[in-house]
Amino acid sequence: MTDSENPLVPTAIRLEALLFVAAEPVLPAQLAAALETTSTEIEQGLRALEESLAARGLRLQRHAGRVQLTTAPEFAALVERFLGLEATTRLSRAALETLAIIAYQQPVTRPQVDAVRGVNSDGMMKSLLAKGLIQETGRAEGPGRPILYNTTPEFLQHFGINSVRDLPALELPQESDEQDVGLLKG
Repeated sequence: MTDSENPLVPTAIRLEALLFVAAEPVLPAQLAAALETTSTEIEQGLRALEESLAARGLRLQRHAGRVQLTTAPEFAALVERFLGLEATTRLSRAALETLAIIAYQQPVTRPQVDAVRGVNSDGMMKSLLAKGLIQETGRAEGPGRPILYNTTPEFLQHFGINSVRDLPALELPQESDEQDVGLLKG
């Protein structure tokens, strides 16, 4: 019996080995099938792996029901420099604005993004698609069936977050009562 088949080897260690070699994010069900175990044991193993990675240079990233190993966000600059990626990671203000709208409202259509930004976002959307930060995820019901966009695992890696649930809370500006009264008087 090999270590990978030994039931005494913790699930978290076996999961780490599988996620290390996975070329892309994987479904927990795929991990359960590979380890011939239950989804409950996989989730327990993923939580244990996540805890053990907290003090290391890797993190467990979850996106759209899939998991993968990524570099810890605090080492992003180091990794970028090592891989020669520094010049490719800068985003313009317009690209960041467009990306924020998509991240907070996903799935979202380009016309919906345009409505929030007040300008045509076609160029920004193409740029973000080319950078792999957003992806087409289907079509909306309705006239013309516009394309729906979501963020990608690369988006999470770029910003050093594990899930879109980790995005800061969206705070909308508060309208003061005095401004409202002033508008009524004028």
